[in-house]
Order: sequence, then structure tokens, then C-alpha cells
Amino acid sequence: MGAPPSNSGDSITQRRSQRVMLKVSVVVLAHDTDNKLISEEPRTVTVNAHGAMILLTAKVSVGQLLTLRNSRSGDDVLCRVAYVNPHLGEKKEVGVDFMKPCPRFWRISFPPADWTNRAAEAKATQADTAAHRQVRKKRNEIKSRFERTR
Repeated sequence: MGAPPSNSGDSITQRRSQRVMLKVSVVVLAHDTDNKLISEEPRTVTVNAHGAMILLTAKVSVGQLLTLRNSRSGDDVLCRVAYVNPHLGEKKEVGVDFMKPCPRFWRISFPPADWTNRAAEAKATQADTAAHRQVRKKRNEIKSRFERTR
């Protein structure tokens, strides 16, 4: 998670593992500049087998070590701050890298390494989603007409 998010196809092929947009409640434990333990309970923005992007109000710096706890499983993992977005307001996007890859930390199955949104399966899913939107829209129109006739 060392680099800021990118939507270009080239960066996807260079990634160590696929990013997945997933909100997971976590606890961040770190030491501030006075060596006092600080704790914050943010959610992830994206996750992968090597880390996450989280929104933090606590001030952290690139290279700082912190512990990330999965609130659901209670598992802890040691992380290093790899990226801090300086352009946001109170909450900053913070990219953290696990010190050791830990794909099971998130309790999800990641897409295979060769998967892209250009794959036939992804296009089929996108087409299915568009078709479902059309069906929902039509169903809502019919429901609306029915309710007006009552």
C-alpha cells in the first residue's frame, strides 16, 4: 500500500496483490511523539494481502510502526506506515504495509493475481449489474404506476 491509489491498468500489473474495496472496522495502536500509546478505531478503505488504506485522525508519519487489530477477528498485525495523503482534512488517507504478508488477516478471498477488470468474467459481471439496474428501474416504474392507481 506504499503508493497512493491509482486507477491505471499499468499499476495493477505491478502490484504485489489485488486491492479490494472493503470497509473493515480496525483498531490502530501506535505511539505518539511522547511515546504515549494512542488508539483509534477507523475503517479501511481498501485492503490487500500486504496491507490497507485507512482513514486516520491520529498524526502518523511514513516509516512509523503501528499495530492493526481486526475488530471482528481480534487478530493483530504489525504494520509500517507507507503513505500519508497530506491533502485531506481532519482524516488522512494512510497506507500501511504489513511487516509480513498476511492475506488471511481480512478473512476474505482475494482475486487471483492475473485477474483484471478487463477479464471476460469481470465484463460479464458488469453486464449483469447493468441488466439488474434496468430490471430494478422497470420494476420501480411498474410499482409506482400501480400505487398511483390505488
